[in-house]
Amino acid sequence: MKLDFDVDIDLANRDLLLDKLPRYINASQEKDGDLTKHNSGVYLQNIPKYPIQNISTIPYDEAEERGYFKIDLLNNGIYNGIENETHLDKLLETEVNWSLFEHKEIVEQLAHISNHFAIIEQHPPKSIEQLAMILAMIRPGKRHLVGHTWEVIEKEVWEKTEDYFFKRSHALSYAVSIVVQLNKIIESL
Repeated sequence: MKLDFDVDIDLANRDLLLDKLPRYINASQEKDGDLTKHNSGVYLQNIPKYPIQNISTIPYDEAEERGYFKIDLLNNGIYNGIENETHLDKLLETEVNWSLFEHKEIVEQLAHISNHFAIIEQHPPKSIEQLAMILAMIRPGKRHLVGHTWEVIEKEVWEKTEDYFFKRSHALSYAVSIVVQLNKIIESL
């Protein structure tokens, strides 16, 4: 049975979770004809593996076709300094000062968009949805939308393409994490 889904879990330190798991197998990927460890993917299922390296003998894209599912455990530094769930909730509920995205020195501190001020300058976000669309336009599959109006972008940005693109759910999640990071920066001032 093939499952078609993508699970990404952002963590302050992925190794802390991996140390607590009773068993996992690192995903593998093909690079230059060799199998290498995937940067973030793990299997919690029993998938064929090289026992010494603890990596799958099946590249992740082929493994998906065979019904295995990979979970990506991603280190995400925006959670550093977040004290607890209450603190996170407070940062999420804080009103966003969208005008801060007009300042290059602020944008350069924000994950995922730090090197894309030129796009943000053309499309200053006024909502999490617009910030998510900017994140999508950074990817090759939607880069052609840069410079268009928000109306044009909204119509096309979430359509599937052959080139690498962001799904709406991923882009929204990252947009929320950027807002948390921005509010944390403001809080620390």
